[in-house]
Formats: sequence, structure tokens, C-alpha cells
Amino acid sequence: MEEKIEDTYRHKGMRRRLMDTIKEKGITDQKVLDAMMNVPRHAFLSSAFLEYAYDDKPFQIGAGQTISQPYTVGFQTQLLEISPREKVLEIGTGSGYQAAVLCELGARVYSIERQKVLFDKAKKMLTRLNYSAKVFFGDGYKGKPQFGPFDKILVTCGAPHLPEKLLEQLKVGGKMIIPLGSGRVQEMTEILKVEENEYKRKKHGSFSFVPMLEKKQITDPDKR
Repeated sequence: MEEKIEDTYRHKGMRRRLMDTIKEKGITDQKVLDAMMNVPRHAFLSSAFLEYAYDDKPFQIGAGQTISQPYTVGFQTQLLEISPREKVLEIGTGSGYQAAVLCELGARVYSIERQKVLFDKAKKMLTRLNYSAKVFFGDGYKGKPQFGPFDKILVTCGAPHLPEKLLEQLKVGGKMIIPLGSGRVQEMTEILKVEENEYKRKKHGSFSFVPMLEKKQITDPDKR
């Protein structure tokens, strides 16, 4: 049996300082702050990097991917306006940290990761921390239609265009948060599904994400 993840007074103190930092930067939704305060972010990084776990910076997690900057996680989550029991599709599980935050807010989380090494790690860590997110290895552009429609969709990588299949899986009245743009910088975009084929779009500033891979082989090192 694996040891329980340590979450000491020191960890919680570092986390509290981080919450103060992102609050000053504009994360004002107390439910989001409380959720992030409850998630041991250090568990999603190698123990060798504890000193960086509560910096407000992104960090490399392997396979060319990063764990997002805490402010960015808070910003996207705040825009989503999660209500308990809402069904949320996350594209890009990465470390699993964002999925854990969504679970803390009471969402029913479905998350897709195309990098096998990250999928394995995230699924294991979320289970160890008793989060009930359903994590899938596969292509985020396709979504998970068999579990839809979704109340909310969160894309945690830079998309060159709006994926049609994801729009189809969004409920009428639902919301998608997606960084849009093909360059190094994307525009954080909020998509509201007003009718079956009618959408409203709002922009929320520039961010930089790793790219959402398209038309490339899914990376499963076990099947090379």
C-alpha cells in the first residue's frame, strides 16, 4: 500500500501565501481560492521540486508539457463558474492538478490526455488523493461524446481554432473556456452556447500555453 501524500503545516503555509498572491492578481472567487487551497499542488510535481511547487509560475512536467501557473488555473476556473454536480470536460489532463481543483468545486470531471506518460501519472495521483475524476488516454479534439453533453468544457492547451466536435458536445446554455491562437500567445476565450448552432464569444486577455496537438500520432511509448 502506498504512503499517504504528506501535506504538512509548511505546505499549507506556502499554499496560503500563494493564494494571497493570486488574489492580489485578480482571482477573487472565494470558492475557487478555497478549492485551490485544498489541493496539495506539490503532490503533482516531483518531490525534488518542492521549493517551486507554490511559486506562481508554470513548471515542466515532462513530455514537453507544463503544470500551469496557479494564477492561470485560478483564472480559467473562475471564468468557468462551476456549480456542484456540473459535468465538466477537460482537454489536457497534464499533471492532474486542474482536474483536482475542479473536483474540489464539486464538478463531475472527465479529462483527456494524449501523452501516455502523463496520463498514467495523473490518473494514479488523482486516485491516491481520492479525487473521482475520470481520466482518459486519447485525442482531446474528439472529446468524449459518449459522456456528453457537458455543462462546461475547459481546454488547457493553446488551440489554433475552435474544435467543432467539442462545440457539439457542449450543452445549450453551457460554456467553454479555451485559449485560442496558433502562435506562442493565445487569447483566453469564453464561448457561450446560446442555441444549438449559435454562440457568443468573449475575450479575456493574452496567455501562453503549450499547443493543442492536431493530426499527430498520440504518444504511447508502449506501442512504438
